[in-house]
Amino acid sequence: MVDLQETPAVPPTDYGGDERAGYFLAGAMMIFLGWGLGVLLNLALHMTAPASGLTVAGIYFGPTVGTYAWAAVGFGLVTGLVGVGLLFVGQSTPKGRLVLPGTDY
Repeated sequence: MVDLQETPAVPPTDYGGDERAGYFLAGAMMIFLGWGLGVLLNLALHMTAPASGLTVAGIYFGPTVGTYAWAAVGFGLVTGLVGVGLLFVGQSTPKGRLVLPGTDY
């Protein structure tokens, strides 16, 4: 007989993989989304918009950079900086074997 109170629903995880891959992937994605889309693409669309404005995917971009656009730029800068921080954390983390989650080590 098995006591269900003492048996975990999910078996314990063996942490023997390389978490650096996640840090590098997350850092690169945050840099791309923050600095690439939030800053560069946002400002480029506003600067290239004609006097009547430009609509891309249902979003209106006017010829002037307003409060919302500056907020998106600030959020993009912070997101990119967090991405750079994740890359530094990935560099300082000890290297392990790269394995898929749930596989035997």
